[in-house]
Amino acid sequence: MAHLGLVALVVREYDEAIAFYTERVGFELVEDTPRPDGSRWVVVRPRGARETAILLARASTPEQRTRVGNQTGGRVGLFLYTEDFAADHARMSAAGVRFLEEPRHEAYGSVAVFEDLYGNRWDLIQPRGN
Repeated sequence: MAHLGLVALVVREYDEAIAFYTERVGFELVEDTPRPDGSRWVVVRPRGARETAILLARASTPEQRTRVGNQTGGRVGLFLYTEDFAADHARMSAAGVRFLEEPRHEAYGSVAVFEDLYGNRWDLIQPRGN
């Protein structure tokens, strides 16, 4: 197997999720294709990334709606790697991304936890040596 292609993230609405990830986090919209059932195939990824991307999947059942913002039980579940932690942290903060802590410098690198618009927790991380 070559790589992990997509990770599904259950969202409330497509357009608000697209706006958050493209305008605040800085991702690019890769695809937004209507499907016959009224849903959409919406893919975003970090600018310049070529492998793993996020499939924004609108919640379509009551059970799925209960998972929006809490797919990992309150844990950090997504890890956004950067080559310039300070610049990306500053840009995202200025764009309105809510960081839950001040940047930390750990043995493995620089990191800060942020929340998406639904409350899913992410690490913005620059591994040591990058």
